[in-house]
Amino acid sequence: MSFLQIIDLDKSFGNVEVLKRINLEIDEGGFLVLVGPSGCGKSTLLNTIAGLEPITGGEIRIGGRRVNELHPSKRDIAMVFQSYALYPNMTVAQNIGFGMEIRGVPKPEREAAIARVAEMLQIDPLLSRKPSQLSGGQRQRVAMGRALVRDPQVFLFDEPLSNLDAKLRVDMRTEIKRLHQRMGTTIVYVTHDQIEAMTLASKIAVLKDGVLQQFGTPAEIYNNPVNTFVADFMGSPAMNLIPARITNGSAGLALDLERSAAPPISLPLANPPAGLTAYKGRDVIFGVRPEALTDPEGADRNAASLAQADCFIEVVEPAGSDTFAVTHLGGKGVIARLRADANIAPGTTAPLAFNLSKSVFFDPETESRIL
Repeated sequence: MSFLQIIDLDKSFGNVEVLKRINLEIDEGGFLVLVGPSGCGKSTLLNTIAGLEPITGGEIRIGGRRVNELHPSKRDIAMVFQSYALYPNMTVAQNIGFGMEIRGVPKPEREAAIARVAEMLQIDPLLSRKPSQLSGGQRQRVAMGRALVRDPQVFLFDEPLSNLDAKLRVDMRTEIKRLHQRMGTTIVYVTHDQIEAMTLASKIAVLKDGVLQQFGTPAEIYNNPVNTFVADFMGSPAMNLIPARITNGSAGLALDLERSAAPPISLPLANPPAGLTAYKGRDVIFGVRPEALTDPEGADRNAASLAQADCFIEVVEPAGSDTFAVTHLGGKGVIARLRADANIAPGTTAPLAFNLSKSVFFDPETESRIL
């Protein structure tokens, strides 16, 4: 049975609908990430779970109990904010234990809980310091410690890493993942960073303009996006979305891609989606991840459908473990992800392998996936 359920949730500020018929659920111990661009409603949704914002319609259930009308203090949740929200005049130990002190937890019990959490977060040496004496990463650990010491039913994280530098974000992401694996507590986590979403989540909810676009596992979201927004938003670099045309090939359907100053590429489609037959002679949007467009030597030999074509290489970008090459197809710049030692040069024509078994197709008008 689902532990956290959000059922037909609506939220409006006056006449402005911020969240529209949101339906989500996560099992106990799951890690749900709410992701989307700024202003999509993800933080508002988190605040409704916390009870910081009343909902306009629908229902929120935690552990089978309806919590719509419950005060935040009665919901058995703990929240970690983007701004850390530490008391500057208190030590780290006092910040972590303040909530327990307010609730009247005896001092020996408080001290034992603070020591346990400090050891878990590796901040034992910092317990006597004030927040002004800590780095950004250390402050975030203290904010997490204040939540962890509560031992709640659900942890809520509101973009907790957004104030950290790039390397520290990666380190803290690993720490949060490790903590979740150790504790097994249910977590709802808000971010605009799709890399954070992919690496942390057991389930991802992608939002846009207050509407849930797709809900599923990271693999489902990445490999089977339901529309062009999800395809473009999830992934770094993003999925290539190339205007193309479905035609009759020698052995069935084929995909025609326009090239600059050269005849179109025609790629045979083996085992295309059933719905693609209706698009014969029509335009589609061809979606292919950069890693599914590569140099022939680096192509997946176990792929069910591989096709090769010569493409003019405009730009080459070495990136250490990979080399990215930019070509032009369908009137758009297209990124291919090649082996680090791929022999390729800008201003030349080179063969690229298309892993068509990893490709998806979208209707250019509705922007929905063709199944």
